[in-house]
Amino acid sequence: MSGASTTPVDVASEITALRTEIGRHDYQYHTLDDPLIADADYDRLMQRLRDLERAHPELIVPESPTQRVGAAPLDGFASVEHRLPMLSLNNAFSEEDVAAFDKRMSDTVREAGKLPENGLLDYFCEQKLDGLAVSLRYERGLLVQAATRGDGQTGEDITHNIRTIKVIPLRLQGDAGKVPDVLEVRGEVLMFRKDFERLNADQATRREKQFVNPRNAAAGSLRQLDPKITEQRRLRFFAYGWGEVLPESALPVTHAGVLDWLHDLGLPVNRLCNRLVQGLPGLLAYYAETGQTRTTLPYDIDGVVYKVNDLALQRMLGYVARAPRFALAHKFPAEEATTELLDIEVQVGRTGALTPVARLRPVFVGGVTVTNATLHNEDEILRKDVRIGDTVIVRRAGDVIPEVVAPVLALRPETAVAWRMSEACPVCPVCGSAIERLEGEAIARCTGGLICGAQRKQMLWHAASRKALNIDGLGDKLVEQLVDEGRVHSLVDLFTLKAEELAAYERMGRKSATNLVEAIEAARKPVLSRLLFALGIRHVGETTARDLAQAFGPAAGRTPEAAIQAIMEASEEDLTRVPDVGPVVAASIRHFFAEPHNREVIAGLMSVGVEPQLDEAPASLGLAGKTFVLTGTLPAWSREDAARHIVAAGGKVSGSVSRKTSYVVAGEEAGSKLEKARELGVPVLDEDGLRALLDNQ
Repeated sequence: MSGASTTPVDVASEITALRTEIGRHDYQYHTLDDPLIADADYDRLMQRLRDLERAHPELIVPESPTQRVGAAPLDGFASVEHRLPMLSLNNAFSEEDVAAFDKRMSDTVREAGKLPENGLLDYFCEQKLDGLAVSLRYERGLLVQAATRGDGQTGEDITHNIRTIKVIPLRLQGDAGKVPDVLEVRGEVLMFRKDFERLNADQATRREKQFVNPRNAAAGSLRQLDPKITEQRRLRFFAYGWGEVLPESALPVTHAGVLDWLHDLGLPVNRLCNRLVQGLPGLLAYYAETGQTRTTLPYDIDGVVYKVNDLALQRMLGYVARAPRFALAHKFPAEEATTELLDIEVQVGRTGALTPVARLRPVFVGGVTVTNATLHNEDEILRKDVRIGDTVIVRRAGDVIPEVVAPVLALRPETAVAWRMSEACPVCPVCGSAIERLEGEAIARCTGGLICGAQRKQMLWHAASRKALNIDGLGDKLVEQLVDEGRVHSLVDLFTLKAEELAAYERMGRKSATNLVEAIEAARKPVLSRLLFALGIRHVGETTARDLAQAFGPAAGRTPEAAIQAIMEASEEDLTRVPDVGPVVAASIRHFFAEPHNREVIAGLMSVGVEPQLDEAPASLGLAGKTFVLTGTLPAWSREDAARHIVAAGGKVSGSVSRKTSYVVAGEEAGSKLEKARELGVPVLDEDGLRALLDNQ
């Protein structure tokens, strides 16, 4: 591969050959850890390719090895909507949990007549890597996009940074027949312990911040706005799943087969630590063996993962909530440590809930240094008899918030101080408003509402969420800055923000500021139900907000402005006439609108150009007057999907079954609601029946 090329065809051929050869050596070195040539020879190949591309820039393509780092630093990360959700896993913490999982799987497969003669299902087992979940999208074999998991529906675009990780191929291996048109690869970006130690040593030398553990280091490195920084940190990647695949026929028939296929396409797969086992004995044996060898691994894990191996059975078993039914994460025991409880402080949530938080002498537990832990509520503190000054046991399991388990009574000093909410915090620690604790509730609450700075931050995060006003780009850090600096006092102030001023805030470049202002502008015309939900009224969720909007809007022939005024003026009796609005919800709505500052927020929104739109009137739609109750897990739709289709057709979705219920839509593992429907003679539909009903409207 040396010497000058004399024709454009010769140059293009040599460049193609160099890229292929370099890609093969990258795979051998970074994925297989089995280099075929010396570093000096590899460097010569890369230099030759750079020289040719420099002389012929028209031949440079994004997937060239020279282009792994070619992007300028970003202003921020754009959002990516996952074609298929990146689901989480249900957790098991005991052998009993795993036995119950295996029984559910086996019973369901047996009922379908597909359980093997020996009665044991085949499971694919793998280590639960402690890193950052990402999705890589390949189209016609080329890496075109990479995203973080985010909330499972929407993640951050990290394509530029992913391209710097050399174990991740920019082009898939194999001929055109083996490479699918579209392949979304799901996997984990992580940092090996030795690379973590080297990184922290370098950080210490430069007197820069050191990372707490490899997971934090990997996440921090992957979310750098400058890809050149990401490139300097040796990140790894292992594929363990997939999202969209086109054509679907490209997928093998088993989970193990898919991972072998991904490996053949040049993607790194942790094959040495994965295993096929049969039944509960195989699952528990794998867990025990992995636990014993955990400390010898070059990377951190926090458990193992079990998946039914047959993909046809996976599809039959389906999903529950936001997790696959056919898979389970078996966590290692929670790690515990002892430390001193220095103080108890109070945090204020969006609805005013006051949560006592333990301030601890720093202690390393579960892979991180813990300085705070939850104490849940005042009753829990009294039940556990936890006192300031105690030596306490702190527990942390995986990503679960650390908690104070109990005091070590033998080490209690005479100076230990008992704590009570009413004595330590007679008024809200943020705004000074009165604290109330309603009869029958364990949680004490601040009565300050939107005048409370802490509630203000929480309220703004809630209002900007996807199901409310959907203001993309309004993150928690920016909200904190805007509130702390006094720029935003309520939801109204968001609609007065300008791109020029936002660009001056930390981590907010001009592009991000412009995008955020555009998102705010798009939120100026929300449907009334979303605006009501965005206000954060206690007990008013999406469904109740929709019911209120329809009852006081289209059903009463009112304009949006008149509808919201009517809701503010409605008595508890008026409110309880709305289906599924009971006395507790009605009292909460009345309490919210009885506060003058909450009414001022509504008036302020109108004054800055917010124009609520009426939700579509159900009277004009096919399911008008029909009430549905959803229970169990549907094969394809989530309950949220099903509810959205029902409401779009004019129907209502309720949380309880009564004689007034029109239909109960029942999926797998439907419980008491299905039994009650049968008792009352309410018609029961499955997902196909619901789809047919919707199609006929």
